[in-house]
This record gives sequence, C-alpha cells and structure tokens, in this order.
Amino acid sequence: MLCQSLRRFGLKLVRRHTLEEEETKLESVRSLSTLDLVVLGVDRIIGAGVYVLAGEVVSNQAGPSIATCFLVAGIVSMLAGLCYAEFSARVPCSGSAYLYTFITVGEFWAFITGWNLILSCVAYVVTVIQAWTLTFDNLFGKQISQTLHESVSQHVSQVFGDKLDFFSVVLLWCLIEIQDLRSRGFFVVSKVITLMKFLFLSFVIISGFIKGDLHNWTLTEEDYVKAGLNYTSTLGPLGSGGFVPFGFKGILRGSATCFYAFIGFTIIVTRIEETQNPQSSIPRGIVISLFFCFLMYFGVSVGLTLMVPYYKFQPGNTLPEAFLHIGWTPAYHVVAFGFLCSFAGIFRNFISPTRWVIYRMAQDGLLFPVLVKIYTGTYTSIVADMIFGITAAIMVFFFGLTDLMDLSSIGTLISYSLVAFCVLIVRYQPERKNEGNEAEVQQQDIPTPETLTLQGLLFPGSPTPTPLSGRVVYVCSSLLALLIILLCLVLAQWPDLFSGDPVWISVVVVLLVLITGLTGVIWRQPQSSRPLPFKVPALPLLPLLSIFVNVCLMMQMTAATWARFGVWMLIGFAIYFAYGIQRSFYPT
Repeated sequence: MLCQSLRRFGLKLVRRHTLEEEETKLESVRSLSTLDLVVLGVDRIIGAGVYVLAGEVVSNQAGPSIATCFLVAGIVSMLAGLCYAEFSARVPCSGSAYLYTFITVGEFWAFITGWNLILSCVAYVVTVIQAWTLTFDNLFGKQISQTLHESVSQHVSQVFGDKLDFFSVVLLWCLIEIQDLRSRGFFVVSKVITLMKFLFLSFVIISGFIKGDLHNWTLTEEDYVKAGLNYTSTLGPLGSGGFVPFGFKGILRGSATCFYAFIGFTIIVTRIEETQNPQSSIPRGIVISLFFCFLMYFGVSVGLTLMVPYYKFQPGNTLPEAFLHIGWTPAYHVVAFGFLCSFAGIFRNFISPTRWVIYRMAQDGLLFPVLVKIYTGTYTSIVADMIFGITAAIMVFFFGLTDLMDLSSIGTLISYSLVAFCVLIVRYQPERKNEGNEAEVQQQDIPTPETLTLQGLLFPGSPTPTPLSGRVVYVCSSLLALLIILLCLVLAQWPDLFSGDPVWISVVVVLLVLITGLTGVIWRQPQSSRPLPFKVPALPLLPLLSIFVNVCLMMQMTAATWARFGVWMLIGFAIYFAYGIQRSFYPT
C-alpha cells in the first residue's frame, strides 16, 4: 500500500503537458521578421543592467576585468540561447522555459521553473525602478533623497528612510498599467527606444576611447597613495591593482552578477505565433541579439574602465556618473536622460512576461484560479497590481541593488539549466505521431519488452530511439546533473583545491571520470531523426557545458542570496504541495 501511494505521488510529479490544445488555437497575425525579433531581443536585453553594474561590479568585484566578466556571462547566455532555439523549432507555439520543462520532464520541475521565472522578472523590474529613481535623484543633485531623509526618516525606521524607497514604490504602482498598451503600437515605440539605447551606449564607448587612459588598467599601490587612499597599509577592499585586482575569484563573482545584464532574450520565444517564419527566425533572432548585446556591453565596460579608475566607482553609482569624473557634465545629463526615457520600455518588457507565466501556471492548476484573471478577468489590473505590486514593494524596501541582481540571476540560471537538461533528454526520446500529425516526445508501448545489457548500453541495436534508450538517457542525465553540482561545489573550494591537497584532487578526478563515463553512455544512444530547422550542435557536450557553467555561476552567489532564494522556494513548495499537486488539470 505504501509503495502504491509513493508511486502515485511520483507519477503526479512527472505529469506532462501536451501540445494538442496549443496546436488547435487560432494563429495570430504573423507580421514579425527576423529583424523585428532582433530589435525585440536587444530592447529587452539592454536594460538597467548596463547602467548599474559599474558601481556594483567594477568597484569591489572585478575592476577593469568587468570586460572579461561580460564575456563569460555572454558565453553562458549564448549556450542557453542555443538550447532555447532548438525548443522554439521543436514546439510549434509561443512558450517559455516553463512550457518546455512541462512538456519534457513534468509538472514538478515546470513549477520550479515558472516560480523562478516569476522571481527573476520581479527582481529585475524592482532593480529597474531603483536604478531609475537613483538616476533621477542624481540629476537633481540628490535633493529628492535628502528631502525624503529629512522628512521621513524622523518618523519611520531607518531602513525605510535612507533610500528612495517610497518614491520607488509610488513610481512602481503608477507605471504598472503601461503594459496594457497595444502590443503592435508599443512595438513601434520599442524600435525607437532600441535605437536610442544604441546611440547613447555608442556615445559612452566612443567617449571612453577618447578620454581613456591605459594606465587605469595597470594601477599600483603608488597610484592609490597619490590619490589619497593611503589610509591603510594594505589595499584591502581596493584589491591588488592591475587589470584583475580581485583575482580569478573576482571574475567569477563578477560574471555571476553581470549575467543579470543578459536576461531577456527569452522574450523572443514568446512571439512564435506572431513570427512570419518562426522555425528559422527565432534561432537567428536569439543568437544575433545576444551577440550584438555582448558587443555593446563589452565596449561600454572597456570604455568605462579606461575613462575612470575603478576605485572611484562606488556601490550605487550609475553609468552616467562616469562623465562627472572626467568633467563632462553635459554628457552626464544626456546619458542619464537616455536611460530615463528608455525606462518605460524596460519596465514593460518584464511586466508582461511575468503576467504570462503566472497566467499559464494558474491555467494549468498549479496556482490559484483567481490569477487567471490577470489575462481574462474584468478586474485584470486589480488582481495583477495587488500580486505584483506587493511583492515588488517588499523587495524595494529590504533588498539592495546587488541583492536584487543576484536574485534575478539565480532564478534565471536555474531556468536555463533546466532547459539545457530538457534538450539533453528530448533528443534521445522515441516519438509518436499525434492526431494533429505532429511528433510528441514520450514513451510508447511496444510488443516485446527490452532488456538492458552492458553491450546494449554501449552498442544499441536500434538506429532510432527506443523506450529503453530513452530511459537510459533520462537516468544518466539525472546522474550527470547531480555530479556536476557536486563538482562545482568542490571547485568552489578553489584555494584548497590548488594547494595540493590530495583529498580534494582525488575527489575532482573521481567526479570527472564518472561524468566522462556517463557522457559517453549518452553519446552512444540513438538520437531522434526528426528534421528540425535548428538543433543544438555537439550533443551531449554543449547542454552539459551549459549546465556546468550555470551551476558554477550560481556557486558564486553569497550565502545571504541563497538564504533569500531558499525562502522564496519554501513559499513556492508550500503552494505546490498544498494546492497545485491536487488541482493540476493534467491526468496522472
């Protein structure tokens, strides 16, 4: 009886979403070209990150090597983008990581993905709000913050009065309704905003090379003394100088934070039904937009660190303030004005996907049915404003910019890892034709049972995937994900590992051998021959590499970030196991 109960419980966790209902929906007007998708991706990716990362990363995490951090973060995002591109070619409807995991690995992992996407989007929007208010306040000589501090801090706790929190919350609630603009009309505005971002960031890059000084990449302790920073016998928080003042660990930590700047390309896969040729345009749009944004971020970071010594940046500084250091006050006002003008587009780009994920999860029965009204109810704005606004307001009051960026990054990294895991599995599964004449990946009944043998494990007799080979890949992929997590935990002990300790080295070697062996087993299994316009190359290595680098970046997060993330996940698990698992609309 206990075994049967556990089996029923386990089957509930892996209930899968089918695409039959999605495929029968009426198609939208297909009007978006590849160029439109690139513009859409660039508009969403280039957001608040590039304006606030200077103060959060340059000052105490990476220094001039922030350019390297953007390179690492860009590679991580590109690997994830390739995985998304294959799913966009495989799934014939608009989706996200939530839908992809629901189709491939089941309900429980889909809930985790959707719950993390909500966290990531909300944290991103709150970061945008804080960055906007900070920039706006700086334009007026910080008179707003001083007034709030004098009038508010005397009556409430210091945590509420020291920042522009009240102003941020008011701005948040006032601008939530901007997402209700008609999509096509706003898309024209998005093109204008994207062009404006490109012009302003190009101005920053050119200014950096005009006013830049290579000596800012080779600073020494003597430079700190000349600058009047000789208050300590050691450099301390200033690092060791040079291009990498905080060492390799600083690059990893900075990359984890810089990853925040690349969040957003997934907006492209939600526009499949509006795209003229989605199976080719979606992959191209993802890759081109990510590459273009990397070039912009890399150029801005190089120009910025050449223009201003890294130790002059402080947490809370924004990109335009670099021009104050070189005496270009008019340029400061121009760049700050550009960010303020692009704020509405950044805000809407993350409000709308958040509502979409909440709506889909509620529609699937994993969240409360009242949340379906976010899209369909008469009181749409009331329901959405209450849920989103309260959560965001809590984050505004209690989290700083770095905390919010880390929360947004960790939620997205987990979602990207699950999508890479799904790509690794889905290519090796057998296919069955549905009534709609579309191939859906799932196990199918066969007349004779298969037997697993060592020879069959390494030399499968079938050229096409079978239920047995599909189960082998599923089990091996799950073990690989666990081993990769363990390997990243060990590698996080960087000083101990390279001190020559034989215990740590032995553990790494054992883990690498096991990972290599399981990867070889997956490589030997037959892949699906279903033709697709785009497939992730070098399977199974590339998805595994994506999972590895994602987990490595997550290991760079602070204990406080993991504690906040743990609280968020506990809330999610309470909702799922108390409500969602019983009310899901999909049969066991």
